[in-house]
Amino acid sequence: MELLMQIFGEGKDINAWQMACRGVVIFFIALVLVRVSGRRSFGIRTPMDNIIVILLGAILSRAVVGASGFVPVVACCFVIVLLHRLFGRLVAGSKRFSRLMEGDKIVLYERGQFNHDHLKRGLVSREDVMQGIRQSALTDDLDKIDKVYLERNGGISVVKKEAGN
Repeated sequence: MELLMQIFGEGKDINAWQMACRGVVIFFIALVLVRVSGRRSFGIRTPMDNIIVILLGAILSRAVVGASGFVPVVACCFVIVLLHRLFGRLVAGSKRFSRLMEGDKIVLYERGQFNHDHLKRGLVSREDVMQGIRQSALTDDLDKIDKVYLERNGGISVVKKEAGN
């Protein structure tokens, strides 16, 4: 027990070496938590997924600097990860719950027209839409674009017109 105290310290009075040792342990715990949480937490990036990333970072840092007890921090993070996993399953299995938690896509541009009400609703400017078109469709010619969506994760996706249309 004395050896662990020398390596990891106790409370907020820890030196650089002890903080580094805590950081190494928290790194591996974070890897396990992210694996339990699932790929979704870093892949899809909806508001729900961003919440887990922010919370895990904020809470795990408390164990590194000694602001909170190590075991309570890990327990709290494990509960958050399980909650995220549960909500992920509910989102995947229920369209209604999915819409409640993550919203719906918004059509920003369709049939040659910007939908100004939807632009306001999504807090998106025409230039934001044009940036999305340039990035994903590799053009700024609106004649080549069928629809533009503001996706649930905040990204802008573009559907090009079919050849010949």
